[in-house]
Amino acid sequence: MTQATAAAPERAAHDPARRGPPPPPPTRRLDWREAAVPALISIVSVIVVFGGIAWVVTSAEYWPRIKLQFFNTDAMIAAFPRVLKGFWVNIQVWLIVLACILVWSLVLAVVRSLRAPWCAPFRLMVVIYIDIFRGVPALLLVLLFGFGIPALNLPGLPNSGLFWGGVAMVLSYSAYVTEIYRSGIDAVHEGQRAAAKSLGLSEWQTMRYAILPQALRNVVPALMNIVVALQKDVALLSVIGVRDAVREAQIYTASTFNYSSLIVAAGLFLLATIPMARLADYASRRDRQRRLQITA
Repeated sequence: MTQATAAAPERAAHDPARRGPPPPPPTRRLDWREAAVPALISIVSVIVVFGGIAWVVTSAEYWPRIKLQFFNTDAMIAAFPRVLKGFWVNIQVWLIVLACILVWSLVLAVVRSLRAPWCAPFRLMVVIYIDIFRGVPALLLVLLFGFGIPALNLPGLPNSGLFWGGVAMVLSYSAYVTEIYRSGIDAVHEGQRAAAKSLGLSEWQTMRYAILPQALRNVVPALMNIVVALQKDVALLSVIGVRDAVREAQIYTASTFNYSSLIVAAGLFLLATIPMARLADYASRRDRQRRLQITA
């Protein structure tokens, strides 16, 4: 046997092509203690912290008086039907205002993102609109529109404070949502616009078919947060006399001198906003995972 023949098995052992695929990694058995201990520590810490807070509050000297004024079960049961009726008004206004905001803001964002020279005056008007309505507090807009415009008694226009309060909410929130849309449009790579131009698409066709579908998908998590915030801020309409959940709770409080109805209203808002907040978190998490997959 020659030296080359003797060395052939040794070379085959070091040749990856001849050795075949590597063996699979050893499977790791799940240790229930590794999974249970962190969960147990989390549960105990939550119980300790919140239990301590509850003990501090309930051991206060005036807690029985606070409990009677704010957490009276009989008063909550008595106020619940009228507060629930007012909360239905909140939900209706929220849905209508939300639809108007999403559409109007998209129009403003598209106008501001157009790059044709003849669009310059319209872009300037959108910038002025955003600066004005984003700089004025929503509560002040509700007061101005809810009391001021109906007092003018303009022919052909409704005099309802509910209508003009809703208009104020649309104008205020549209300034913020327009910037969210615009950030999504600016996040689309410039090559997408150049490719659409090379295909002969016009400015509007480029925006409609190439830019907007990608931009809207990018801003969904941010829009979910706006939806949650709007659902709470609809309660601002109570300051102009709209009989929503907050206003009904205030009426009950004024007649009974008990504030438990306000807790009922707060509970109804929590029942509506907490699921939406968790949905917003889920949308943000899915968007983050999608972006990580794209970059990978």
